[in-house]
Amino acid sequence: MLVNFRDLRYALAVADLGSFSRAAEACDVSQPTLSGQIRKLEDELGVELFERTGRRIRVSPAGAIVLAHARDAVAAADDLVHSAAASHDPLAGALRTGIIPTLAPYLLPAILPAIHHAFPAMPLAVAEEPTDRLLHRLADGELDIAILATAATGGDLAEVALFEEPLWVALPAGHRKAAMRTIGARDLDDETLLLLADGHCLRDQALAVCSGRPAASATASDLRAASLETLLNLVAAGYGFTIVPAMARDRFGSAPDRPATRPFTDPGAARTIRLVYRPHAPRRIAALRVAETIRAAMAPTVERWVQERHETREAAGTAERDPTQRT
Repeated sequence: MLVNFRDLRYALAVADLGSFSRAAEACDVSQPTLSGQIRKLEDELGVELFERTGRRIRVSPAGAIVLAHARDAVAAADDLVHSAAASHDPLAGALRTGIIPTLAPYLLPAILPAIHHAFPAMPLAVAEEPTDRLLHRLADGELDIAILATAATGGDLAEVALFEEPLWVALPAGHRKAAMRTIGARDLDDETLLLLADGHCLRDQALAVCSGRPAASATASDLRAASLETLLNLVAAGYGFTIVPAMARDRFGSAPDRPATRPFTDPGAARTIRLVYRPHAPRRIAALRVAETIRAAMAPTVERWVQERHETREAAGTAERDPTQRT
């Protein structure tokens, strides 16, 4: 028995639209042709896919099981076609892209217009998940690229450094230390550090840059936020301080109900944003081209961060020489 993918698409269209006439229009065939092919499919499978009651169409219980498999089969066939097309033209077809949650809301709006302009035939199909999950999916071929804030480990993966993102300290707006121009780890030795939940790389980075606090191990909060937005709201409510990436800091601004942010002066208070890909996959050319586009799109922002860091170091030096300039 040979099942025709075209007929499966017809049946799925009827199931999705609830009408033979609308399905025929969507599939660009006549209704008699579509109805005949679906009846032929039902005969071949020995299953009545739809309950036909007058003008009303309903998927039968057996049909629901069959069509679930049909949907998977059609999706797999589409992936096969897209993979073949990508081998012929790596800059055509959706680029399956993974990105971590502490980057996605801030980086995507900044880079998507440039990527769409540079590659109109290659839209990004984006999945937002933690680092470990993205690396697993990338290694298994479910993703073409992943944008991360940590180095890729394990598997046959390559990476391209995109840019350095500074890390800032976020404090409650009315906190006495929010008046300081710059903040280091030792300035926070008696403060409560708020962290993201396990599995977020920003959690480990925050712990690393705050390791210079004398009381670091004793003042980590039991609160574990699932998102950076939740973490910032907890800071604003006065529960402690946290470490926030520059893109997130730029995005939420300085509204009255938001935390105060100050440059973190300790060495290593930055994270490297990377694009990770499989070096032998057909989409490796697309990965490298997208990396170039992201670098160019982010160049003005990175230049501004460098200038801010330079001014921060100058301010810190002035404060060391003249304590009256500390605030």
